[in-house]
Amino acid sequence: MASHNARLGLRLFTVYVVFYAAYVLTSAFAPDAMDATPLAGESLAIWSGAGLIVLALVLAGLYGAMAKDSASEGVDA
Repeated sequence: MASHNARLGLRLFTVYVVFYAAYVLTSAFAPDAMDATPLAGESLAIWSGAGLIVLALVLAGLYGAMAKDSASEGVDA
């Protein structure tokens, strides 16, 4: 069970790192792209940064829903 949770956590972390790396690399090597204002007059940097925060919350929720609970495995109350 612990290995299941660890593998799940690493997979979700990898998903986040890919999106974060894209954000950082775009900021570093294409700053003009981050200056674009696609929606509501806010820059792409603001929208993608907010998207990273939302993604982190979604991935945390997925982990919480998919991880196996150690209290319910093999322990009778």
